[in-house]
Amino acid sequence: MREEKSSLRGLRVSPETAALVLVDWQVRLEPAMEAERLAFARRNASILLRAAAETGMPVIATEQYPKGLGSTVAELRGLLPMAPIAKTGFSCTDSGPFMEALAALERRVVVLAGMETHVCVWQTARELRARGYAVHVVGDAVLSRTAENRAIGLELMRAAGCYQTSTEVVAFDLVRGAKHPAFKAISKLVR
Repeated sequence: MREEKSSLRGLRVSPETAALVLVDWQVRLEPAMEAERLAFARRNASILLRAAAETGMPVIATEQYPKGLGSTVAELRGLLPMAPIAKTGFSCTDSGPFMEALAALERRVVVLAGMETHVCVWQTARELRARGYAVHVVGDAVLSRTAENRAIGLELMRAAGCYQTSTEVVAFDLVRGAKHPAFKAISKLVR
């Protein structure tokens, strides 16, 4: 029984053990993204940020070369508990400030959402896995410029041992049931 519990440790997303990382959801990247999925994925990223706020799950956001790609889109930026961390490497793990912020949270489970699935999200997921983190990739809250690149990025992350998940799975895992004080708020978010 003890062995089973330890093998499932990273499978659960809880406010006490997980952190949400929003990767590079920036104003100059959005127009290049897969148009059919953009509004849906942005709504899901918003739900994730609101669910994190309701349950106390910490959030770290990044911006890839903000001088060139702009800041985080206003709708999501207004939901962030702190300013995004600027970076120039594709993987968030290449940023000293990001790794310091993540280490300070003392969380070993990371929930990933953002852009682009096959570049920055993938490279971040791969490097976090290499460092022993359990990584949950929110498939309905990640984007690429093409559906093919998004699918390739998701497959690479699956092959690297990342959990594939959805916004609702994460939101309801955070509360675990109707008795949680944030359950009603979370339920309203996903309607």
